[in-house]
Amino acid sequence: MISTKNYPFYMQATFVLFALVLITIILYVGQNIIFPVLLAMLFSILLSPLVGRFNKKLRFPYVVSVAVSLFLSIIFISGIVFFVSWQIGDIANDWVKINTNLSIHYHNIQYWIKQRFHVSYSEQNKYINQVTKDSLINSTANVGTTISSFTDVLMNLILIPIYTFLFLLYKDLFVRFLYKLFSKEHHNKLKDILTHVKLAIHSFLIGLLTEMAIVASLTSIGYMILGVQYALLLGVITGILNLIPYIGITIAAILSIFATLTGSTDLSLIFGVMLVNAIVQFFDNNILVPMVVSSKVKINAFVSIISIIIGGAIAGVAGMFMAIPLLAIIKVIFDRIGFLEPWGYLMGDNLPVNQKVVKIKIPFFKSKKYSKKSELK
Repeated sequence: MISTKNYPFYMQATFVLFALVLITIILYVGQNIIFPVLLAMLFSILLSPLVGRFNKKLRFPYVVSVAVSLFLSIIFISGIVFFVSWQIGDIANDWVKINTNLSIHYHNIQYWIKQRFHVSYSEQNKYINQVTKDSLINSTANVGTTISSFTDVLMNLILIPIYTFLFLLYKDLFVRFLYKLFSKEHHNKLKDILTHVKLAIHSFLIGLLTEMAIVASLTSIGYMILGVQYALLLGVITGILNLIPYIGITIAAILSIFATLTGSTDLSLIFGVMLVNAIVQFFDNNILVPMVVSSKVKINAFVSIISIIIGGAIAGVAGMFMAIPLLAIIKVIFDRIGFLEPWGYLMGDNLPVNQKVVKIKIPFFKSKKYSKKSELK
């Protein structure tokens, strides 16, 4: 292998940045193929211990262990989807009540705008009709895109379980392939990277599912105490959206406020919903994340937010969800390759415990003490 230590820093930095840009372009161009494969890879890492339990402890054949583990995971995900669909069906049955509440809020907002900004009802309706007309034109133009994206989702729902099954089935084949790519002197480092990637991703995903269940339960209980309609559904949606770091909880809070407006005309419930979200978020960030989401790789918030934004720009919600696990894999690799180690450190969350105050002396601005006598002179 070619040693990169002979190159100056600016060339090493150029290689790293060029590689990251190239990977981003490949992910964007091939997102419909690559992201289902990456999601399947994460699911296979998550299911790997369950497969090992069926295979070694219960003495199931390996193929049967993979099939049973995948079947149980499909049942679990289908149960969540069925519950959400069932609750949404209840909301559809209350559509008359929802429409009445929305009309009341709409007229209240119109009255407030008229009193505050002196805009008449007719002018407000004229503006709303114009905006609605423009949005209808745009939505008609995007029907083809919506249908194609829906087709892609259905295709991924079929392909991801198949990819997961094949990843688990040919796990040893992929590992041996990686070992064949490198000479024997690098096998120990490769083994270390693979082990830490597996531990980091597995602990991260297990912690994320546990966090989802706790956040959903706490939010549902808080909404039930407030008397919010559809409290259980909103709690589950909040838990699921919380899987998207930083951004998901904000979207969940907005959806909860909107659902509260449609379910009741009492505006005081909105403040209660905001309070519940704030308390759950504080508990999540300060207790759940440090204790439950115990990933072996620590990534700082700045790099996490940037990666989530880039992931969303590349592949939407799937990219936002995949951003942190992919970042964890990249950091594990960077930390164990010499010239990439500084980049791994930059991505880390290594805050100094005892920060010393650094005093900088500026010779041009020396402080002088003046006495009253000198001021008089």
